[in-house]
Amino acid sequence: MPRAKRRLGQHFLTDPRLLGRIADALGAGPGDTVLEIGPGPGGLTAALAERAGRLVAIEKDRDLIPSLRERFPEAAIVEADALDADWRALAGPRFLVTGNIPYNITSPLIDKALEPPRPDRIVFLVQQEVADRVTARPGEPAYGALSVGVQSVARAERLFTVPAGAFRPRPKVDSAVLRLTPLAEPLVSAAEQRSFRRLVVGLFGFRRKQLARGLRELTGWEASRVAGLLAGLGIRAEVRPEVLPAESFVALLRGLVDGGWVAR
Repeated sequence: MPRAKRRLGQHFLTDPRLLGRIADALGAGPGDTVLEIGPGPGGLTAALAERAGRLVAIEKDRDLIPSLRERFPEAAIVEADALDADWRALAGPRFLVTGNIPYNITSPLIDKALEPPRPDRIVFLVQQEVADRVTARPGEPAYGALSVGVQSVARAERLFTVPAGAFRPRPKVDSAVLRLTPLAEPLVSAAEQRSFRRLVVGLFGFRRKQLARGLRELTGWEASRVAGLLAGLGIRAEVRPEVLPAESFVALLRGLVDGGWVAR
């Protein structure tokens, strides 16, 4: 087992049973291309190689590259930073994405995975708290901007927990397997993504304030104008952002844009 590097956020998982469950959750078959992010010593890579028709793995740690290429000669082992690499150029037009991803870059990797054109399916091993936030429903304590952003473009499932003791070195918290399946018809278009993010993040910045007040502060609109917008959409002015489903945020965005609001 190679020594994990703290600067790269490495925590290696070697339990074959758990690795097999993660690979099974991805559901890859002989006709699929799988892109693995951060194969590390190759535990998950081995499970994926048994299932996928084609395997591409992106590894930043150059010290791990020779052994990965020796163990998996039929896979494409790419030395690169997964945040900088062009996944679609490496994997092709249709592919699945998976990986035991570093805690410190989890959100950017989720964002990248959900950029259009999206993979057919994504399975990440992430910090348990992140999985809880991504899959939280309106009104739950973990529900927030990340929940809305992901759920507007994908179906999110928290599959099972992986205890901290299963990793080497042992992290401070448990992990969970998160599966994201992009929606055939996302709630927001690619052209709307920037404005949608600005709206959602902005309103959750006022999460303890009533929606009408948060909208006034975010947009600069007068109270009567905000009240008219909410009434027209059938959304109560006194609710807080944390109880609104993703569909309501989309309706708000389009109402604001129709009224001339421009996200900055």
